[in-house]
Amino acid sequence: MSAYTSTESTISIEGSRKARGNLTQRRIRWAMFFVAVIFAIMAGRLVTLGNTEVDTNIEGQTRDAIQAARPPILDRNGIEMAVDIRVPSLFAEPRRIIDVDEAADAILSVLPHLNRNWLVQRLTGDKGFVWVARELTPAQEARIMQLGIPGLDFLTESKRFYPGGTVAAHVMGAVNIDNVGIAGVEKHLDDDDLALLQELGLARGNALTPVSLSLDLRVQHVLHTELSGALERYHAVAAAGAIMDVRTGEIVAMVSLPDFDPNAPATMLEEGRFNRMTAGKFEPGSTFKTITFAAALDAGAISLTDRIDARFDMRFGRFSISDYRGQYRILSVPEVYRYSSNIGTIRIMQAMGKDNFRAFITRMGFEGAPQIELPERTTSAIPSNLSEVGAATASFGHGLSITPLQMLTATSALVNGGHLIPATLFERSEEEAMALAQQVISPRTSAQIRYLMRLNALEGSGSRGNRIAQGYRWGGKTGTAEKVINGRYSSAKVTNFFASAFPLDNPRYAMFILIDEPEAENPQSGRTAGWNAGETSGRIVARVAPMLGVRPNSDPNLDTALVPPELRF
Repeated sequence: MSAYTSTESTISIEGSRKARGNLTQRRIRWAMFFVAVIFAIMAGRLVTLGNTEVDTNIEGQTRDAIQAARPPILDRNGIEMAVDIRVPSLFAEPRRIIDVDEAADAILSVLPHLNRNWLVQRLTGDKGFVWVARELTPAQEARIMQLGIPGLDFLTESKRFYPGGTVAAHVMGAVNIDNVGIAGVEKHLDDDDLALLQELGLARGNALTPVSLSLDLRVQHVLHTELSGALERYHAVAAAGAIMDVRTGEIVAMVSLPDFDPNAPATMLEEGRFNRMTAGKFEPGSTFKTITFAAALDAGAISLTDRIDARFDMRFGRFSISDYRGQYRILSVPEVYRYSSNIGTIRIMQAMGKDNFRAFITRMGFEGAPQIELPERTTSAIPSNLSEVGAATASFGHGLSITPLQMLTATSALVNGGHLIPATLFERSEEEAMALAQQVISPRTSAQIRYLMRLNALEGSGSRGNRIAQGYRWGGKTGTAEKVINGRYSSAKVTNFFASAFPLDNPRYAMFILIDEPEAENPQSGRTAGWNAGETSGRIVARVAPMLGVRPNSDPNLDTALVPPELRF
């Protein structure tokens, strides 16, 4: 009995072991089956993904282009004028959106400014990518992520930011929503430098080499502030100005008002917001008399010791030209300049001949558009052939239209020894400038022009501004040009200018200021350029000269040294 029981027990144990073994094998087989199924599903998914065409474009633009960074732009002292910041932008994959209406309502709870019909239309269909909202805040990104809507995602892209706001708007320009330059230096970089960088594969991320401009942000701020004050003080419709280094052609500051906010590019479309320094052209008025004097002096047609008959009006057929405040006597050449005599200036032009005068206008760079790295430029309007009366009016700045930048560039050449240097917004050495320069007048003529400009500041129409800029040996020429209204010149509306330079004993900077349609500041003041463009120029010089390293010095011997030897008694 015990032997049987033992045998039975052994058989029972072995049967249990066999059953457990069979169960284990079945479990292993099922596990392997499930693993094989999972791998099969994964393999199928990989095949599907491999055969799916991935959208690398978003509405016509590659992701690389959207995420590309622009180089930071700095002023000459390394201060940031334009930088990139990284911002999230919301896009959708309509083919993955389950309930379009639900998704639209959820998005509108965070972005209520979107139009619902437009949004529903964007979210409908089988497209791979569509933009929903660009350049959002991190807080908006977080709230949309919390909605948990499939088919929505974010792409981090670059947004241009201008820390100075409007202070250098017309120089900087702006970019569009895709960070592509559409105006100013920004567009110039896209057309030239940035395109080259992208070809080299360097325009990605934030490691771009900064672009340094010739602007001095401190001087730029002063110019912007003073011109804004002039708009209010004289109730003018516009104002503009620029300062140039006469040795290099570098633009140290450039402002045109009204301006716009480059952080809101749409504001540049508002009326009147164009760069008057490069894209506006004006009759320069009496500022052009300096050009006429330089032409005649350099040609040897006159000398500073000559006497000019300004006793009678000039007649050309039925036309008669007179002086604004005529002396109606024989004038010395410096007196013609000081009193801004139209009659005397015409006779000086006639002494050299109208054809030679016309050729000198071309030599001084007034043909075509001004040279500078800005796309917003216009061409001058100068008759190719001057009639007798046309040459007469052109000699004192009427009957031809030029850009203010062309006048600034010419003024720089008149005081720097006679070198016409193209303007630039980028840093340039004196050696590089001289390689580009053209000798347009002799150093002797340049010295004579500096004397005349200083004389006008001491005794002529620039005296009001000179009292403000006392000590900086500043001088220049005013210009008041009547505007054409309904085809006729109107004395009721004028554009005023002041072309100047400082310090005239050792010229470093030239400046051109424009005030459009000014009114008298008070009943005791006038509307001519000395009262507004001249005074504004003086205020600017008084503030920026110390920044530019020009020290005040009221030693009368400095002015005495400017007097040409032939006029010293």
